[in-house]
Amino acid sequence: MDNGIDLHTLREGIDACDTELVALLAKRRALTEQVGIVKQQTGASLHAPEREAELISARRQQAQESGVNPDLIEDILRRMMREAYENQQSKLACAAPDLSPIVIVGGEGAMGQLFAKQFRRSGYEVRILDRPQQDNISEVLEGAKLVLISVPINALEEVVAGLPALADDCVLADITSIKQAPLKCLMNKHNGPVVGLHPMFGPDISHWVKQTVVVCDGRVPEAYAGFLKQLGVWGCQLVNIDAKKHDQAMQIIQVMRHLTTFVYGRFLAKQCHTLEELRSCSSPIYQLELMMVGRLFAQSPELYSDIMLAQYNDVEGLLASYQDTFSGTLDMLKKGDKAALIDAFADAKQYFSSCVTQFLSQSRGLLNKANDSKVLD
Repeated sequence: MDNGIDLHTLREGIDACDTELVALLAKRRALTEQVGIVKQQTGASLHAPEREAELISARRQQAQESGVNPDLIEDILRRMMREAYENQQSKLACAAPDLSPIVIVGGEGAMGQLFAKQFRRSGYEVRILDRPQQDNISEVLEGAKLVLISVPINALEEVVAGLPALADDCVLADITSIKQAPLKCLMNKHNGPVVGLHPMFGPDISHWVKQTVVVCDGRVPEAYAGFLKQLGVWGCQLVNIDAKKHDQAMQIIQVMRHLTTFVYGRFLAKQCHTLEELRSCSSPIYQLELMMVGRLFAQSPELYSDIMLAQYNDVEGLLASYQDTFSGTLDMLKKGDKAALIDAFADAKQYFSSCVTQFLSQSRGLLNKANDSKVLD
């Protein structure tokens, strides 16, 4: 039916709406920047989970009443929030001024630079102790209130041993990905406050809000409470766990994941298909899988080799179990045993049963984003 409105006119209307949206987003950005200033002045955390949940719930309800898809509105809101967190990074509140000066050992590395930048944004005096500063080590460490070790796992023991005695009130901390051995090393070196941290993120994050940092207590926790408070002000999620349990969890979460991804990446590299050919005929879920495999190989080979080697002896049993599981599955396939495959699927499904609905919803959103970002020639 011809209602007198042509496609060009409708598109002009859409363009006008989009222009209004951009203006509104600019206005919202200015407001969130002001919020960041107030948080910096008052010492409030960048992340307010209750406020975030209330805002999303209210806008979803409003969308429902307006005939708009609530999931669309939530996607837009979360993307705007992420942008707001990034915009609020330039100046951050200082939760523990008594921590100054801070010395980052290995501060010229990627993670060391990340922490140095964030501490400086909060107004702390930060000193770097790396190879170029070795001749002035005593001067760099003079009066330090927090010494943060940010070096490769296999270098930690030697680096810590080379440090001079620290003041009794100085906090000694590390950010390596295993915790039992480093924590023991730090406590043997220093009689004062000690804490082990494991940031569950890499140096390429755009902001710290909702980033997980595992905390393993060492000695005199009240002395490093300000340090942990500062991480909270940056918006980090702190997870306190025993060092032994942390390392056991990391054997699965990190080491086994890295190993299997590493092997799969090497397997792909030996095939006759180019990466471009595989991507061209991939579903969004396989695109995401390729991205995660490719992400590993975009990182430092030394870092990931150290992570895998550091706990190899501890994961030999897990590797044997993984190999047995793979071999058992292969045996079912060889025999054409569909019933056994269904039973095995059901066993694994039971493990994920408490989170399947959540995982389906979250993965659907990721898949949609992967498909949206597809570049067509």
